[in-house]
Amino acid sequence: MKRILRYILVFAIVFIIGLSSFLAGFSNSQSSTQTKKDGLIFYEVFVRSFYDSNGDGIGDINGLAEKLPYIKSLGVNAIWLMPIFESPSYHGYDVTDYYKVNPDYGTNEDFVNFIKKAHKMGIKVIIDMMINHTSSKHPWFIEASSNKNSKYRNYYIWATPNTNLDEPSDLGTRQWYKKGDSYYNAIFWSEMPDLNFDNKAVREEMKKIAKFWLEKGVDGFRLDAAKHIYPLSREKDTLAWWEEYAKFCRSIKKDVYLVAEVWDSPQRIAQYAKIFDSCFNFTVAQNIIEGVIYENTQTLQNNLSSIYNLYKNVNPQFVDAPFLTNHDMNRAYSEIGSNSKMKLAAALLLTLPGNPFIYYGEEIGMKGQKPDEYIREPFKWYETWKKGQTNWEMSLYNSGPDVASVEKQEKDKNSLLNFYRDMIGFRKKNLPLLKGDFQLIKTSFDILSFARVYKNQKMVVIFNFTGKELSKTITLPSNIKLAGKIVKGSGKILSLKNGKLAFSIKPYSFVILN
Repeated sequence: MKRILRYILVFAIVFIIGLSSFLAGFSNSQSSTQTKKDGLIFYEVFVRSFYDSNGDGIGDINGLAEKLPYIKSLGVNAIWLMPIFESPSYHGYDVTDYYKVNPDYGTNEDFVNFIKKAHKMGIKVIIDMMINHTSSKHPWFIEASSNKNSKYRNYYIWATPNTNLDEPSDLGTRQWYKKGDSYYNAIFWSEMPDLNFDNKAVREEMKKIAKFWLEKGVDGFRLDAAKHIYPLSREKDTLAWWEEYAKFCRSIKKDVYLVAEVWDSPQRIAQYAKIFDSCFNFTVAQNIIEGVIYENTQTLQNNLSSIYNLYKNVNPQFVDAPFLTNHDMNRAYSEIGSNSKMKLAAALLLTLPGNPFIYYGEEIGMKGQKPDEYIREPFKWYETWKKGQTNWEMSLYNSGPDVASVEKQEKDKNSLLNFYRDMIGFRKKNLPLLKGDFQLIKTSFDILSFARVYKNQKMVVIFNFTGKELSKTITLPSNIKLAGKIVKGSGKILSLKNGKLAFSIKPYSFVILN
């Protein structure tokens, strides 16, 4: 009897342990599959402006595939493609078919072949996903606006008798437009009607679209206008939707990369940092550009640590997405105005934490100012026009005998292009810069200094934001012990003793020490 009881007891213990393990495993399987997706360096491309393979003046997917060796030569390992779906506009942010590549750019087959070629070269590809709104020429909207009994009617947002048609949107724009005897919602533009995410059919359709492209090999999405799914008064609903969407995408492709456009304060972005792998850091982008222009690092010193700590506290797996400018902003070179300052800004971008994004043409110093067409001008491959150069629009800012081009800068070892290549290569070879934590070193406002720490590897970066050679002394944090060797940059160590680092540094330059 005792033996039987002993067997029963052993069996019970084994059963309980097994059940606990099962439940733990079940719980883990239900938790977020989000992992830290760092170590990436992105190149943002507007396909229409990049490279023309068939002579029609418009950049296309096959042209992009042909120029993958150039993109690879930069050292980047990921590409973000601005909209590639069928659309009536030049920019593509108003979609008429989410399942079809814009015929101007090629076919779905061309795109799949491009992805395969990029992957063979070790380059990931993410695409713009615009699901806040469609084009007014989308078949859904055409049917919805012409037939109130259509199933697509509820795909969009229509005014009720109680709607204040004069109330501006969260953007401060007009948001109600007349179609027939009804008014529809469109916060960005009358020809971009907003979708109704209270309709489950819309939500399921958006997930179906994501699945379609992920299964074609896409590595992730840049999520356009992410905070505008619902009005800001319903931001909880917006966040709940994105949690649903992100979970779905990760169920299709575990390592999918999701980066959101939330053009707002770090405090608002922090809410989205709980969900996405990355969000674009608009505050730091502005701080870099203004800091370089005005030769002052005060704002950067005030903001960097607090922003990084904020994001890390809400989601340790979150990876920042720094950049200088993008397709919605005046080009960096037009703002900054000189090669030396542009190199300073690029060096800062490529030594900060996160997955940096480089806007096409930034690496050769292309210029451009709003309106939008002129910050998306044809990429300049050659000093004079040659086969492959796009000309879908005439260049206003990037034309003439002295214009920046790949052809010209390839010949100059000191060019901005070769500087970008060198800095990207250096970042990739040094894990503290690629993946390390950030630690600000407080200094005077004419310089910027910080440490990057990855496990037991440490590097200190110091920038001179002025046009004068500077000799300075800084106090290193107690946890930062250096050999005192400059591994990159223009300057020299004068002394390093008891945590006091004395150095000199050239104008608009930097040094990196280990």
